[in-house]
Amino acid sequence: MQDNATEVTAAGIARMAGVGRAAVSNWRRRHADFPRPVGGTETSPSFALAEVESWLRSQGKLAEVPLRERVWQQLSGHPDGPVTALIHAGCVLLLIHDRPPVWLELSAGSDARLAEMLPGALREVFTPRFGPESAQNTPQTVNTPAPAPAFATDTPPAVNAVHSPPSPRPHPAVHTPTGPELLPSAPLLRGVAELAAELGARQTFEFLLGRHLDANPRQYTLTPADLAGLMADLAGPARTVLDPACGTGALLRAAATRPDQKLYAQDSAPELAALTTLRLALHTWSTVRGATGDTLRADAHPQLRADAVLCHPPFNERNWGHDELAYDPRWEYGFPARTESELAWVQHALARLKDGGAGVLLMPPAAASRRSGRRIRADLLRRGALRAVIALPVGAAPPYNIPLHLWVLRRPERAPAQPEVLLVDVGQFAGEGRGGPDWRAVREAVLDAWHTFGRPGRFTERAGLARALPVIELLDDDVDLAPARHLPPPTAADGAEQLTAVRELLGQTLRLTADLAPQRADAAHPARWPLTTIGELARGGALMLRTGGNGGHARVPVLTDHDVLSGTDPSGTLPESDEEAVLTEPGDVVVPVLGGGSVARVIDTTTGGAALGRNLVLLRPDPAALDPWFLAGFLRGTANNRQASSYASTATRLDVRRLQLPRLPLGEQRRYGERFRTLDEFERALRHAGRLGEQLVRGMYDGLTDGTVAPD
Repeated sequence: MQDNATEVTAAGIARMAGVGRAAVSNWRRRHADFPRPVGGTETSPSFALAEVESWLRSQGKLAEVPLRERVWQQLSGHPDGPVTALIHAGCVLLLIHDRPPVWLELSAGSDARLAEMLPGALREVFTPRFGPESAQNTPQTVNTPAPAPAFATDTPPAVNAVHSPPSPRPHPAVHTPTGPELLPSAPLLRGVAELAAELGARQTFEFLLGRHLDANPRQYTLTPADLAGLMADLAGPARTVLDPACGTGALLRAAATRPDQKLYAQDSAPELAALTTLRLALHTWSTVRGATGDTLRADAHPQLRADAVLCHPPFNERNWGHDELAYDPRWEYGFPARTESELAWVQHALARLKDGGAGVLLMPPAAASRRSGRRIRADLLRRGALRAVIALPVGAAPPYNIPLHLWVLRRPERAPAQPEVLLVDVGQFAGEGRGGPDWRAVREAVLDAWHTFGRPGRFTERAGLARALPVIELLDDDVDLAPARHLPPPTAADGAEQLTAVRELLGQTLRLTADLAPQRADAAHPARWPLTTIGELARGGALMLRTGGNGGHARVPVLTDHDVLSGTDPSGTLPESDEEAVLTEPGDVVVPVLGGGSVARVIDTTTGGAALGRNLVLLRPDPAALDPWFLAGFLRGTANNRQASSYASTATRLDVRRLQLPRLPLGEQRRYGERFRTLDEFERALRHAGRLGEQLVRGMYDGLTDGTVAPD
């Protein structure tokens, strides 16, 4: 039975029916029996999912709602909100994952019986997985001063631990929901179980979580999977791993490699802590101890001494607890200034490591050079706690316009006689598009330098890339740890040779561009062709229309809207899930729907096989009816795009179905298509020449100013 309380927006209706938002608005105006709004606002109404599905099916506009879409619509329209629904779904998926016969027995009865019996079954799963505190039906009171939770005491206490002033008590991230809390979710949970039978419990949760994160991009700061993997590799194998600002759990997922591990997570956002704890439990058989609370003010794991700490802390926080924590025992290397919240996280990580344990933190570049933190940086260096500072390329993680740093820590067992620190700068591996840097090159360069640094013997400098520096050389008035300030520049010969090669390639490209320049344009009378639309061609079977997905297999390269606009190779990623991604094929035409530009790209053999990204529409023409270059060329007409676009205050959206093209015989289409193809070659040559020109100019400026290129 459908849940009549589940609501769906006009955008969701459009996605269910495979049409644009404009079509849904037309249905509301033209059909008196279209379901009435049950919520939302006047400008953004919501409708009962069951009523919408029934109406679409009665109109022949929907044969059957796909299971994934139906479950997602139930979740996103849940009366208690999508986060609550997602947590309830995660709880049941963990039950299905660990004890599938129990779920089969519980789901055989009514919704009321399911909601009544489910809490007891969940307790049986939560207690061994998350600890006895998770068996409670409601979270503990956050502001009740009390000792640390029992689950944080399974490691030996620190010898120098002292009692700090009472602080707000953290509580377990996951608690057992009550029957009344679960009852509104019962229809959703049945759909989730059905989807799990098709995809698997873990893949189902990844799909739903990925859709939720994708639908709310501004609410969450994500750590890219490639960066998380690099941080886990820098930390090395670890049996106990802590992430004190776990977010969506990317770092702990990257570190979870074997079932005998213990994973500790904490986040100040209760929903993130709960979702991450459930995600980790579904991802691994490791012990998971998740907690909710402000880590710096109310540490959930004060007795923990972990093998590794991985952390992507919040940046530039002023209200991190400076006034309350002045005498906290974690500040072994100095009390952080109010503006140095990142150095508070660094010292928290060191305090939770066992002797010899490794920590890797993602840091803003300012933390390496701000004067207010120089004394703490100096002490970290002197005592051998800070082992490496690695400057990442622009685009490695949000905020994407800043080259962030990785700090590699080691809790010193004893003070080193002649401490050194490794400085690495892999900024040269930045990518051209929004897809991020060349992660393979970044990974190889960083890990090679780090592993070489850890071996006995003298570290060999890599010009412009890596250098091991004695700590004494950094202990000046600034204690500036920015790698670029201390790395030797590339050798003059290599720089000059590289610029010569770029110049020769630019010359070849410019000559090719001149050869490809369009011939003289002859005047002609305006044509009066009979026109058709993309929507009509799709209905007639002359082409197939698909839209970009919201998830897919993690290793499939993704063609983004930025790639299409800039003419670059696939550079993006999609949230990991088992959702079937739309894969491109040679001869497809891809059109961006946002931005207001007149752009269409024909997929060739080098870009075929990539997944279609968000905000893109794929048109797959029948070669017996449509020439792809003819199709792409006419879709790029400025007037054509204007008449098919809708305009809002902040964005322009293209309704691809309304784009027009003339009805011409296939032979005539190919004549136009050949001319459009040569124009595309000319455009790509111009772009390539522009990039080479920018590279040459920048290289000459750098070479002349650093002395590696002679002025004459």
